[in-house]
Order: sequence, then C-alpha cells, then structure tokens
Amino acid sequence: MAVRIRLRRMGAKKKAFYRFVAADSRSPRDGRFIEVLGYYNPIEKPAKVVVHQDKVFKWLKNGAEMSETVESLFRQISILEKWEKMKAGETGEDITIKDTISERKKKTKRTKKAQATEEAETTTGKEEEKPKEEEAKTEES
Repeated sequence: MAVRIRLRRMGAKKKAFYRFVAADSRSPRDGRFIEVLGYYNPIEKPAKVVVHQDKVFKWLKNGAEMSETVESLFRQISILEKWEKMKAGETGEDITIKDTISERKKKTKRTKKAQATEEAETTTGKEEEKPKEEEAKTEES
C-alpha cells in the first residue's frame, strides 16, 4: 500500500479549505484516508496553515510520498527544510515553522507588456553595441 500525503477538499462551494491527510494512493481525493495531519485555509488572508509536525515526520519516515501541492506548501512553511535536517541527523530546532503563507503577486497584463518592452529594449541595445565594436576593430586594422 503506497501512502501519499495530500490535500482533502472540505468546506462549502466557493469557500474551500483543505486538510492534509495521509491516504492510500488509490483512494479518491475526498475519499478514505488514514490520518489527518493538519489543515490549510487559503480563504483567510494571509492563508493559514496548521500542521502536526510529529505526525508528518512519522509518515515521511515510513516512506509516504507528498503530492506536488503539499510539497510546495510544506516548502513555503519550512517543514521540508526541517525534515531534511532531521534526515541528516541534526535536530532542526533552529528552524521555525510558519503558520501563514504570504500571497503571491499576481501578474497583470500591464506587467507582462512592460516585461516584453524591456526585453525588446535590451535586445535592440545589444544590436547597437555590435556595430560600435566592429568599427573599433576596423580602426585598429
């Protein structure tokens, strides 16, 4: 039986929150699970994360795999960093686990256009420098 640590969707329509659960990899997303490991509420600003570290480390030690989303969230709150130190034989007590995740900056059309114009300016600037270098080489000859 392959165990995965993944998110289980809970809550009402358009007001979802998620539980971190250890579940058999063959069971459906919101189906049967083995143990609840914490929860993640993205509706709150900043998003709130509560994780029972001892339970998570127990499952990781037993060989449970994490889903991509869980791995990303654990990396943001420093659980993975602490786990890697514990695997290396260190205590990992110097690492503090965050209880919130800061909101990502959203890319707007305006910023995408600004980036595109900056890239265009840098490429045209490089093309202008090349003739100057060639002129300098011809003068030396």
